[in-house]
Amino acid sequence: MIIVLIGYMASGKTSLGKKLAEKLNYNFIDLDDFIEEKEKLSVSDIFKTKGEIYFRKQESFFLKELLNDNSNIILSVGGGTPCYSNNMQDILNADHVTSIYLKASISTLVKKLIKKKDKRPLIAHIETEEAMAEFIGKHLFERIPFYDQAETKVTIDDKTKDDIVEDIILELF
Repeated sequence: MIIVLIGYMASGKTSLGKKLAEKLNYNFIDLDDFIEEKEKLSVSDIFKTKGEIYFRKQESFFLKELLNDNSNIILSVGGGTPCYSNNMQDILNADHVTSIYLKASISTLVKKLIKKKDKRPLIAHIETEEAMAEFIGKHLFERIPFYDQAETKVTIDDKTKDDIVEDIILELF
């Protein structure tokens, strides 16, 4: 089975995905890392040198490749992945694939992202928590219709990583 973790930046797709993979004895793949390995460029360098349209095409191509794998995989995808190129439908229509939306409130996301904004080019320019909340709110408004299509939703607010992993396992099995 392939378990695809979707959600906004800082919802824990990678960190929770690694913990979940370890607990279930699955392989863990981060789609952005997979793309970087295949393209021999970082995601930010792909954006800079080849543009977002090229990146989104490659993202969709490699997502389809991974969805056709028959291994047990926890797949963490980028926050925008479900919103482009019919990717969410590909996830939903793939055999032996289930999707989980790691749902976080705006306040939880602000708390997490304000500390890490320098590592995230999309939000590095945002100075205040109020501006961050406004940015996230607008972004989520656009993305939630895609995220909400996930077969399972797990809220992460005010929970430890171990508790969230347990919630995911309870939902799946």
